Amino acid sequence: MRNFETANRLQVLPEQFFAKLVQKVNNAVNEGRDVINLGQGSPDQPAFGHIKEALKIAVDDPANDKYSPFRGFAHVKNACAEFYQREYGVKLDPETEIALIIGGKAGLVELPQCLLNPGDIALVPDPGYPDYWSGIALAEAGMHMMPLKEENGFLPQYEEIPEEVLKRAKLLFINYPNNPTGAVADEAFFEKTIEFANQHNICVVHDFAYGAIGFDGKKPISYLQSNGAKDTGIEIYTMSKTYNMAGWRVGFAVGNPSVIAALNLIQDHLHCSLYGGIQEAAAAALLGPQDEVRRQEEMYEKRRNLLINGLNEIGWKVKAPQGSFFSWLKVPDGYTSEEFSDLLLEKANVAVAPGIGFGEYGEGYVRVGLVASEEKIKEAISRIAQLDIFKK
Repeated sequence: MRNFETANRLQVLPEQFFAKLVQKVNNAVNEGRDVINLGQGSPDQPAFGHIKEALKIAVDDPANDKYSPFRGFAHVKNACAEFYQREYGVKLDPETEIALIIGGKAGLVELPQCLLNPGDIALVPDPGYPDYWSGIALAEAGMHMMPLKEENGFLPQYEEIPEEVLKRAKLLFINYPNNPTGAVADEAFFEKTIEFANQHNICVVHDFAYGAIGFDGKKPISYLQSNGAKDTGIEIYTMSKTYNMAGWRVGFAVGNPSVIAALNLIQDHLHCSLYGGIQEAAAAALLGPQDEVRRQEEMYEKRRNLLINGLNEIGWKVKAPQGSFFSWLKVPDGYTSEEFSDLLLEKANVAVAPGIGFGEYGEGYVRVGLVASEEKIKEAISRIAQLDIFKK
């Protein structure tokens, strides 16, 4: 069989680190082991009932068997605008300031290809969501990693970025509540980001995937709530985490009209919009009752408290996240993040994600997802305790 060489753009794509983690977990499961998987980043709860009902009704509508408009139905973008007005007090023009996207990841990967040329630089958080790197590679651009350190609240320190980098920087990725650290940002940080972006003519993209998950009575804030944010960039919101629609692949970008136009343009060439039934379900989610969203947030907080308190009780001294459904935990002395992750999988049948997979500054941590039942979390803590690694 002839083997065709791939294009250069595929050869420069970063290695999918977590494909290796998934394979390790699958191998353990195939061996018949009872693995508690806390390494994944997908909700364990189903999409809410009224959202599924909206899809069932839409499936029976023959209009949805046809191509939907390239840039989505106007009433669905209106729903996105109404959602932002209701939740964040942000007013948006549905036609010029909202783009429907096939899940948050698609927008995050497409955006660098819209705004970056070879030789340009994107500023990227380290640790951070690895798929930021993919779009930058496809754009043949460079990356400058911004360390997120615990002593700085896992916020980037813009003043530490070298001047020669800033001269070539065109795009800045930020993400709060943060994956993987669980940190949140306040209005002062967003104001600092806007000032920085204006000073250096950099477009900001705020990945707001975990916008519905904040703890201790503090609701995460939108980047667009800050004055001038819309002038400096966009925010990407996904239905995956708020409404448990991860497999449905639907989200939207909001903000600066020129960036929204660029996203719409590239999607005109890559896709033919979203299936109409999915769009109707998204509108039902955004406009329908939000009580289940609040109950889900409480569920994650209970899981967080159970995990953090339980681990501290067995001697693993860890700190609680402020948002997202992840906990970012320091590994014990003497282990790399991957070595410790392998130990937990091999000896305790507990899967966690090694921090090095999120960047150089992720070393020394593991990411633990709050995406298992309280019973599973209790069992995971018990299994880890039996390893006798930690001193009470």
